[in-house]
Amino acid sequence: VQLQASGGGLVEAGGSLRLSCAASGRTFSSYDMAWFRQAPGKERDVVAAISVRGVDPYYADSVRGRFTISRNNTRNTVNLQMNSLKPEDTAVYYCAARRAGLSYRYWGQGTQVTVSS
Repeated sequence: VQLQASGGGLVEAGGSLRLSCAASGRTFSSYDMAWFRQAPGKERDVVAAISVRGVDPYYADSVRGRFTISRNNTRNTVNLQMNSLKPEDTAVYYCAARRAGLSYRYWGQGTQVTVSS
């Protein structure tokens, strides 16, 4: 599967952005999907994840209640709605895919999110 992320940009603290990830291929519905982020000098960490069936999504503590991950298996897309953004959310955001039980091995190119204070 090939992934193409979009939707990043510059926003003021308290604002919102919506990231989208478009996947190629006819087997998108068989992949768990996730959004990761990597800030300068820091490791890449998972932000949110959603399973094949789209139930019980996972959120990192730092974003729970502010971010929402969703997927559309008909359109082969996974989105990340980000509200109440904070300067510490500034990072490059990546979408990723994996077969259930395996590690994330398919990655999009990353999209920059910058939140100004």
